[in-house]
Amino acid sequence: MNRLSVISPVFNEEAVICDFHKILTVELNRLSPKYEAEIIYVVDPSPDRSLEVLRQIARDDKRVKVIVFSSRFGHQMALLAGIDHADGDAIVMLDCDLQHPPSLIPIMLNEFEKGYDIVFTTREDAQETGFIRKISSRVFYGLINRLSEIPIAESAADFRLISARVGRVFRTQIRERNQFLRGLISWVGFKRVGIVFEARNRLKGQTKYSLGRLVRFGLQGVVAFSKKPLQAAIVVGFGFALCALLIAADSLFAYFYRGNLPSGWTTLAILISGFSGVQLIFLGIIGEYIGAIFDEVKARPHYIIEEKINLS
Repeated sequence: MNRLSVISPVFNEEAVICDFHKILTVELNRLSPKYEAEIIYVVDPSPDRSLEVLRQIARDDKRVKVIVFSSRFGHQMALLAGIDHADGDAIVMLDCDLQHPPSLIPIMLNEFEKGYDIVFTTREDAQETGFIRKISSRVFYGLINRLSEIPIAESAADFRLISARVGRVFRTQIRERNQFLRGLISWVGFKRVGIVFEARNRLKGQTKYSLGRLVRFGLQGVVAFSKKPLQAAIVVGFGFALCALLIAADSLFAYFYRGNLPSGWTTLAILISGFSGVQLIFLGIIGEYIGAIFDEVKARPHYIIEEKINLS
């Protein structure tokens, strides 16, 4: 019998976690003749009763294993912790807000049985999805694919299946601190196939990704997979230097041949503001890369576990 590990991060999901678990177990029970399943919930501490609900679920269902972080380490680290503790031949990652349909798991396993090491999913937004959400998603994937040398499928989701050997790569070799799994899954290679699904709107609870968090998440992806912003600083710097050279040549011509210079205070103010703004922008870009290096140099643990339930 093959082993299946299902990983789901949990943060403020008290309203939906029971419904999700019921739907998930129905799908796993259908697979029981072929797959022995375990469910790994990774809990970022939250002010609601998500952990208490999971304690009861774990008491009733011994397939359920719960990892509780000591502090909030984030969605990507929750997925990594699940991979670190999974022992399945196939590992499925999905969110527990029911926007990732568990009914897709048998289809993913069919592809896995055909020899695919990675089965990724791309999301089609529901008609009710807000206009700003749709546009921001398109802008994000368009930007990162232009900047990065690693192609990432547009509307890729953190709903995927990986084989045990891909899981071992993440456990033993890819241990960077600022992990952007959607990019890393593309970067590792292996035989892969994609599945399209329609994302459902939340029935209960609220999204944990505000616009600000989405921007930070996108910035993390760009820093992790592209040096082009740093290269752009060189190009823009040369462009402004050329402009300054042309302005200097015009000023010298005016001094020697026209005998007078315009007051030029407006031009001077515009140039100083423009140069200063561009310098600050690229100092910020460089700062992001230095910050990523700093995180690696500190070598702090990716996460700290406070408690394990049904796990040795």
